[in-house]
Amino acid sequence: MKIKANNIDLEIEDTHPGDATGRPVVLLIMGLGMQLIAWPPAMVQGLVDAGFRVVRFDNRDIGLSRHFDALGVPNLLWMGLKYRLGLRVAPPYSLQDMAEDALGVLDALQINKAHVVGVSMGGMIAQRLALLAPQRVLSLTSIMSSSGARGLPAARPEVMRVLLGRPSGKGMQAAIEHSVRLFKVIGSPGFQMDDADLRQRVTEATGRNHHPQGIARQMAAIVADDTRAAALAKVSVPTLVVHGKADPLVPFACGEDTARRIPGARMAGIEGMGHDLPSGVVERLLTLLIPHLKQE
Repeated sequence: MKIKANNIDLEIEDTHPGDATGRPVVLLIMGLGMQLIAWPPAMVQGLVDAGFRVVRFDNRDIGLSRHFDALGVPNLLWMGLKYRLGLRVAPPYSLQDMAEDALGVLDALQINKAHVVGVSMGGMIAQRLALLAPQRVLSLTSIMSSSGARGLPAARPEVMRVLLGRPSGKGMQAAIEHSVRLFKVIGSPGFQMDDADLRQRVTEATGRNHHPQGIARQMAAIVADDTRAAALAKVSVPTLVVHGKADPLVPFACGEDTARRIPGARMAGIEGMGHDLPSGVVERLLTLLIPHLKQE
């Protein structure tokens, strides 16, 4: 379903549209280049079974939400060099803009307050939302994410080679193979995902929308967001930080740093979890997440 949020069109899914029963709302925010369908059905259903209304959306520039191709494709290598030199990076849009999109989703659906849960880049957007509108955020959950502070451990080189690489050919099948390769290199060693299931999910997502230019602009927004770490001391909502101890893309120390910076945050590490959401990880997430969302 399309809605107008922050003056742009965003695609959303709402488990209880127009709900009048008073179910507390959980707003789920996905990561870099990932669409709303990347949230595992078991996770959405687990939250619904626990009594929540679940709202998901495609971030700007991905999926069925508005694309920003008129802004051009950023030179990520040049941006990365400027970042390492301590120079200012100017992205086509910012994570703050994306947090305003998320707030716009709540406004469009007339949701006064929500629990906000984000993974990876979505965790960064969720952090920004908690700073932007704390009166609208019941709780914050940041999963496999980072504060963005300088000096934190980087992704493993083999992961960056695949992440920044290009498909081996043109067309849909080459894009699918590239995505499968990326998910395998960032996956959870302790929670193996069935290859056929992984390929089916990637094929579905690629068929729904394939937009690498949008991913590049989102990545630029991540690189440029270098003031969030210092601001996290002002987060005033109950916060849970969850991170995989085997994450090869955003190392575990990044989650620990986020938790240290947010007053009163609870840190939970999951052994064997990488940078994905296989069924075993979802089960553990729900056992952590639902009590956090239900706390008074």
